[in-house]
Amino acid sequence: MSTSKLLGRALFACFLLWAGDLLAQTEDAEAHQLLTVLAESSSTQKKAAVLQIAGSGDVRARGWLESFANNKLGRIESSGQFIIVLENRGRNWTVESALTGENLGKVSRRDIDTVRVNNALRNELEGILAVIDLKSPEEHSRLTAARALKGSVDGTLAERLPELMNDEKSDAVRAALTEALAIYKVKEQGDVAAVATLSGSLNSEARAALQQAMRSDDAVLVAAATEAMASIEQKLKLNRAAETLYFGLSLGSVLVLAAIGLAITFGVMGVINMAHGELMMLGAYTTWGMQQLMPGQPGLALILSIPAGFLVAALAGVAIERTVIQHLKGRPLETLLATFGVSLILQQLVRTVISPLNRTVITPDWMSGSVMINEALSLTLNRLYVIGFALVVFAGLMLIMRKTRLGLEVRAVTQNRAMARSMGIKATKVDILTFALGSGVAGLAGVALSQITNVGPNLGQAYIIDSFMVVVFGGVGNLWGTLLAGMALGTINQLLEPWAGAVLAKILVLVFIILFIQKRPRGLFPQKGRAAEG
Repeated sequence: MSTSKLLGRALFACFLLWAGDLLAQTEDAEAHQLLTVLAESSSTQKKAAVLQIAGSGDVRARGWLESFANNKLGRIESSGQFIIVLENRGRNWTVESALTGENLGKVSRRDIDTVRVNNALRNELEGILAVIDLKSPEEHSRLTAARALKGSVDGTLAERLPELMNDEKSDAVRAALTEALAIYKVKEQGDVAAVATLSGSLNSEARAALQQAMRSDDAVLVAAATEAMASIEQKLKLNRAAETLYFGLSLGSVLVLAAIGLAITFGVMGVINMAHGELMMLGAYTTWGMQQLMPGQPGLALILSIPAGFLVAALAGVAIERTVIQHLKGRPLETLLATFGVSLILQQLVRTVISPLNRTVITPDWMSGSVMINEALSLTLNRLYVIGFALVVFAGLMLIMRKTRLGLEVRAVTQNRAMARSMGIKATKVDILTFALGSGVAGLAGVALSQITNVGPNLGQAYIIDSFMVVVFGGVGNLWGTLLAGMALGTINQLLEPWAGAVLAKILVLVFIILFIQKRPRGLFPQKGRAAEG
């Protein structure tokens, strides 16, 4: 390439840089002029300055007006440079340039002249900022702004909304704006036609507007508002029922996790393990311990806690089986008392080694928050993950029981221990592995519980009785029975609690179980073989 061509390209690049620089300087000069008008206008003239900034099309306009509304827009007296206050504690405030966004460090508050806003203009600024948001190119931003307007539309904004609705392409945003305008018309104008728009709405501001209309002197308005509220109440009942069902399923999933390991050990060995709740506690404390080892990484710690909690609880289960249970086979009452003693020992051990106080396990960001179904129903993510986790564990156990040699031997020993031994199956080895598996699943239940409740020495005690009820109701040793029984009892308990209270609801569930086993002593899905004969 010739020298003249290279020189020409270099000159062209320099021209582009110079032109860009000149354009930026021109834009900054115009922006500086807009802010100067705002700062130097009188209280009565400031609204015109605000509208001029809002209509300027500058991408920085929203930030300026929001800072102005919060008394965080100002300028340095000595240089006239406009700044936005980031932190206003102490004598020196942290600021950034209003034009470039550059952090300017700390400046003495005495050197800052704040651009003041009065209350009347601050209230109008909310609507002006909303209009700016409603002109955003992103649909999500416009939808969020439209939803935020419900209950906060004023007369000025009400005049502009029809124009914005006509220009809006998104049906969801347009519907939200229509509802926001209808709320204003019902509250401020008593518009009967707008009442029909709010019929069936689950928004709290819409309900408040309709309730206000029901107290009106206009009989037609009262009748229309009453009818609209009736439709809303019907929808609210359905949403409350859905929320109750969701909480019931989440409680049921915890009961399934807590009971499924117990169902396996009880079905194979006939052991009533009262220390099962403490194995859950060990799984929960393992999760807490992993987070202490990995500070700042709660998500990774939780994922690693799944295999760790299983192993800790499984090893503890093997220790209990080898030291206590194997010496008491065939003596269920002594086994019950011995494992109850083990549970007390484990509780006291945790109190002595760690603390008698509850510990909080941090929920990762991806498990926090909720999924919003509508304005009256949202599903918390941590419970949703627990439900999914319980189903995954259940599916894993079904695969083990149906597709592995251990599962085959467990089923054989469950149905007829003597026959299984005569076929060469080592029943003692099966007992150890089964107890380890059941205990490990209890540890997994503890990991899940750590995400919905505090971790403490008494954590397992709240679930041990319910776990036994699930096992008895579903059928000893039957995994499908345990799943259905856990989900059913969790849902029934949540349905009863609102009107019966927590304690009475537990009693009613217990009475139901007692009456049920009078008719079906072996549960929903009775076990075959030795378990059926026992």
